[in-house]
Amino acid sequence: MVALILADGDVPARSDLDLAWPAWDKDVELVIAADGGARHAIGLGVAIDLWVGDGDSIDADALAALEAAGVPLERSPQDKDESDTELAIRAALRRGQPGVLIVGALGGRIDHALANIGLLAMPELAGRDVAILDARSRTVLVRAPGPDGAAVERLLPGRPGDLVSLLPLGPGVEGVTTRGLAYPLVDEPLPEGRARGLSNVRSAPDAAVVVRRGLLLVVESPARLSS
Repeated sequence: MVALILADGDVPARSDLDLAWPAWDKDVELVIAADGGARHAIGLGVAIDLWVGDGDSIDADALAALEAAGVPLERSPQDKDESDTELAIRAALRRGQPGVLIVGALGGRIDHALANIGLLAMPELAGRDVAILDARSRTVLVRAPGPDGAAVERLLPGRPGDLVSLLPLGPGVEGVTTRGLAYPLVDEPLPEGRARGLSNVRSAPDAAVVVRRGLLLVVESPARLSS
């Protein structure tokens, strides 16, 4: 089961998400709105279970309506170290959610989008199923080695022909091996400052990537929506 976090960036139409990622919300059991991300709930057809934030990007009347509907509000000061999306992630973890799915993390200000992608590397998220989702991409982080010191495999099942980009987060990635991708890697490095892992193509429905060391962003994009 996962917590769905509604961040304050751009969110596509529900129909576009359903087309790109069928059954994307089947495991959602908790919906957390991060400040102004509450506005996405109606369009996505979900009910908010918890609101968190400092209230700087939501109308006072909308916030009052949530409170009147019985939605718990966790208010924070505007002078804080965490973003509202980070607060939402931490709220999900406090409630024991084993996975997190974030929509609205992209679009809008690029610094917010980059910060949201960086949140995937939160130490508290290690070992959990976490993804950033929109109609054009699904982004996850593979971190290696695992707790036992061994390489980590990430299964990437999906439609042949869709794009899969492998991008280092931080000071490079070592020992990358792929399966089911058109341009294979065999125990190879992906150093920072290079774009070698960009726009690979899934050639089989049971693709996978193995990482020996480092933080690797995996960005899947439906080919028909990638332009």
